[in-house]
Amino acid sequence: MTKESLEPAAPAHRYIRASDGLRLHYLNYACANPARLPLVCLPGLARTADDFERVAARALAQGRRVLALDYRGRGRSDWDPDWSHYDLDVEQGDILGVLADAGLDAAVFLGTSRGGLHAMRLAAARPGLVRAAILNDIGPKIENESLLRIKRYVGKMPPLRSMVDAVALMRFSAGQTFAGVDAEDWETYARQTFEMKDGQVVLRYDPELAHTLDSVATDTEYETFWDEFAALASLPLLAIRGETTDLLSLDTLAEMQRRAPAMQIFTVPGQGHAPLLLDAPTLDRIAAFLEGCG
Repeated sequence: MTKESLEPAAPAHRYIRASDGLRLHYLNYACANPARLPLVCLPGLARTADDFERVAARALAQGRRVLALDYRGRGRSDWDPDWSHYDLDVEQGDILGVLADAGLDAAVFLGTSRGGLHAMRLAAARPGLVRAAILNDIGPKIENESLLRIKRYVGKMPPLRSMVDAVALMRFSAGQTFAGVDAEDWETYARQTFEMKDGQVVLRYDPELAHTLDSVATDTEYETFWDEFAALASLPLLAIRGETTDLLSLDTLAEMQRRAPAMQIFTVPGQGHAPLLLDAPTLDRIAAFLEGCG
């Protein structure tokens, strides 16, 4: 399958008001005759709904409706004037608001990094909502070294004048851990990460998001989510791990497997945290998993 054939039909851009009035955006990839559970895609900390373009193409081909969300402060959603609202609890309320607007009470959830934490938390908080889950490079325990690395770049970037510069920056900063990504996918990833505004390349998220990592330090013990993960343990579950990731350790993955023996595992070669969900082998594996999800 060529990369061109992975491009989905144009989604509808939908907007709702959060409980505090902030305008939230999500993509609705409608399916004319949906025969299967819909797929809800939740991005990483500083990522957007556009990360799931190619995943959506595969799911639509199976007869699934797809939703992809922009959390507050990311993508096309409004920035929050109070950065402390960039919080898992507030975001969970936003997600539930989007699902209510879309009329969904059950779905397969695909969560990249922070999105995977949301999938675990939703499964625990709303039994029956999450019918199956794909966790993209995330587990109940996050390695502190990875959070320190993420803290060094979230909300920070040098002046860039073109998307060519943006691609060069991304390849320079992450090329070693993402050696398996080809030139075309680097360009796609840059487009998903940055946008042009007033002749400058800017981030597609509120730089104040960096404050959510203020408490991360060398001696930090980060919260774990094993109780929430237990809500997924008996469900169809696929764990995707980047071969060179520093966030999802092999020890954590092994413990996840022990607690959820039927969990499937797929390792993305030549990619770190978090796999970009752009390469054909990963998309094939996601599609195969979805085929068994009703």
